[in-house]
Amino acid sequence: MSAPLRLKTLLGDHPTTLALKRGEVASPRVALDIADVPQAFVAFKRVVRDLEFDVAELAIVTYLMAKAHGKPYVLLPVVVLSRFQHPFLVYNAARGELRPGDLKGKRIGIRSYSVTTTMWLRGVLMNDHGLDIDSVKWLTTEEAHVAEFRDPPNVQRAPAGRDLLSMLLDGELDAIVLGDKTLNDPRLKRLIPEPDQAAQEWHARNRAIQINHMVVVKDTVTKSHPDAVREVYRLLRDSKRLAPAPAPAVGALDMTPVGVEQNRRNLEVAIDYVYQQRLIPRRFTVDELFDDVTRRLD
Repeated sequence: MSAPLRLKTLLGDHPTTLALKRGEVASPRVALDIADVPQAFVAFKRVVRDLEFDVAELAIVTYLMAKAHGKPYVLLPVVVLSRFQHPFLVYNAARGELRPGDLKGKRIGIRSYSVTTTMWLRGVLMNDHGLDIDSVKWLTTEEAHVAEFRDPPNVQRAPAGRDLLSMLLDGELDAIVLGDKTLNDPRLKRLIPEPDQAAQEWHARNRAIQINHMVVVKDTVTKSHPDAVREVYRLLRDSKRLAPAPAPAVGALDMTPVGVEQNRRNLEVAIDYVYQQRLIPRRFTVDELFDDVTRRLD
């Protein structure tokens, strides 16, 4: 038997990837050399700038922007991380109440203008609350993963050495996007009222989940080793099947769907939001995110 094809891989620690990363799911045909990067987002620049990985976890916004700029990756229909973003926009209640309708002319701190959580939140504010996102001053701490992207004129870099939470509590910002749900200061309040209920209503209207990260593969690999790509997909699918079962919930959604049709509507909404915000120059179709190999995976 010939040696397995070795593929340099970026894959973070998620419930659906742990079996694969632990070797509980394996293949005689493909060997994934997985980088020691538990949180994949710290290496996204290495994916889209250095083209370092054959297979990679990647934020959906970063992928769409990378595709717009000709980066040589195609999508695998595998979601490894998603969440509804409504709880992650917070403000300092010690300075008075703030609601989505109050954000015109305000200053919002974010990690980067193209971060996926922020993209989803801007889309919610635009489509559900009527906010003109160009009327907001966005302060960032980082540049986009895709080097070719240029921030809009209403985006400024926060002062070097300052963190967004301190700037919010000091009154220099009106709101910020946090990376997790934990609110460790009693002054912090969620800006979107009843965010969990708002997320359920968003899902009911849009019939979609809010994707964060999917998996991509180099187009040279799909062209030269299509069977290996199918095997990578099988490994990811089988790893998900071995994931710890979440606590049962009435009407629970599959937040890590696998398959093209299972993700079609999720991707349609993501593409619409990204295009609305001028992060990509045209609205891609779902099918053109895949190629003849990955489009047929099920």
